[in-house]
Amino acid sequence: MNNTISRIRKELIRNADEKTRIQGERFFKENVRIYGLKSAQTEQIAKAYYKEITDKSKSSIFALCESLWKSNYMEESMIACMWSYNVRKQYEPADFRVFERWVNKYITNWAACDTLCNHTVGTFIEMYPSYLKELKRWAKSDNRWVKRASAVSLIVPARKGMFLDDIFEIAGILHSDSDDMVQKGYGWMLKVASQSHQKEVFDYVMSRKKTMPRTALRYAIEKMPPELKAKAMAK
Repeated sequence: MNNTISRIRKELIRNADEKTRIQGERFFKENVRIYGLKSAQTEQIAKAYYKEITDKSKSSIFALCESLWKSNYMEESMIACMWSYNVRKQYEPADFRVFERWVNKYITNWAACDTLCNHTVGTFIEMYPSYLKELKRWAKSDNRWVKRASAVSLIVPARKGMFLDDIFEIAGILHSDSDDMVQKGYGWMLKVASQSHQKEVFDYVMSRKKTMPRTALRYAIEKMPPELKAKAMAK
């Protein structure tokens, strides 16, 4: 198993490009560790090596993901996210604690947060909606990435028109947060929800626009018609 990780790392180093690494770092305010691969290259490596472990148990695959997370390299975290999503048909309730540990322990930037939460955590929540209460607990965390995770885990379900009341509840908990990463996260969640529930989201925004941070508000109304945007932005 460790041989798989070692070979992946050698391949990442072999394909790394300094220009790509520098360009990638510009997307983050935080210090990030990047080898310097295009997303498509990382995805190709993830797919190639996953073929070698498809017969492994879910717990073994999660253990490999954990090893990848520990490196704190962007490309390795992306591979971990892809692999944990690949076994989605095997998710069971106990897996939530694994995902929660990864969010708390390893996520230090928006890209890792969004990739893990949009797909792995979001799919888990669709399968086990009773865990929405855990996302609401995340929303009250002191950790900026855990708070963002509470919102962005609902992006894909929101796209399907799901969990609107819970989306509003999480947005309410995060409402006055001063962190722009949190504001953008819950604003994004509301924006996606508005594509299926435009009136409800618009009414929600209008009822709170006097106190909603402008960053969150702009994100929330981004997909709405110009006349609704103008009303929401008017003082």
